[in-house]
Amino acid sequence: MSVFRKHDDGPVSTALEAQGLAWLAEAMVDGGAHVVPVTSGPGWLEEPRLTTTAVTPAGAEAFGRALAVTHAAGAPAFGAAPPGWDGRAQMGRSDIRLRPHAVEEGEPRRWGEFYAEDRILPYLQPSRDNGSISVGGARIVERLCERLRDGDFDTDQPALVRAGARERGARVAVARTHGDLWCGNVLWTPADEAAQWAPPRAGLGPQELDPRQAPSGAVDVAAGGPTAVGVLIDPMAQGAHAETDLAALGVFGQRYLDRIYAAYHEVSPLAEGWRERVGLHSWHILMIHAFLFGGGYGGEAVAVARQYL
Repeated sequence: MSVFRKHDDGPVSTALEAQGLAWLAEAMVDGGAHVVPVTSGPGWLEEPRLTTTAVTPAGAEAFGRALAVTHAAGAPAFGAAPPGWDGRAQMGRSDIRLRPHAVEEGEPRRWGEFYAEDRILPYLQPSRDNGSISVGGARIVERLCERLRDGDFDTDQPALVRAGARERGARVAVARTHGDLWCGNVLWTPADEAAQWAPPRAGLGPQELDPRQAPSGAVDVAAGGPTAVGVLIDPMAQGAHAETDLAALGVFGQRYLDRIYAAYHEVSPLAEGWRERVGLHSWHILMIHAFLFGGGYGGEAVAVARQYL
């Protein structure tokens, strides 16, 4: 299998990307989602060139169940970077704010505080400066951030994330997330190829499931399971809310998205009203785009904020 190499690009760190891939990959032995294997060195990383294929209904459902296990592996705090972060390296050009990979001292931050302070407000003034968000629009963004800080949108993590947090004795349930899970960062690869490098239980979902079972009813042609598996690539891995990863999947049109959601919810039930929160959990993507590219993204971000006031 051929490989390709990435190099550090200005502030963008291949070391941090490799750390994120390794952190996400820890869940594969328990049935978590497939993660592309990585080799890294000073200023570079290498990954295999995976064969791509079409997603199938059964593959989508298997990915949903496996992603629930990855999320349940947990993180020490909202915004926590992968283990080994040096406190300086950046993930992508969005300069996303990270916290050390450690339990927070004192009272841990709630999700709404983290989301407002670390994922929304850092991009507001730059978006004002580039003209994509108006003075009035900024007030709307700030009002929603006040509601977030007040806890108005704090909801339970999915069931498996909560269970994992209880087992670890964590004071707050935080999911181990990909952090940039738009559909382009899930590569659909032939299952037999992935089996050459992944642990045996990778992609099979929670341990209590029969590995060959497809709870939602989809069956592939091949006996025993899906012919295509979803492989995570290019993460901004961090501690966050699981619903944020799920919301990101729908931003640019993941095929069989409802199958992914249904299978995820079947093994790790989501809090009531999760569908109404999809726009809120994908809001930060629009704010980052407003910061990076300006233009109409600022107006879109304000329009989403208005929906939750």
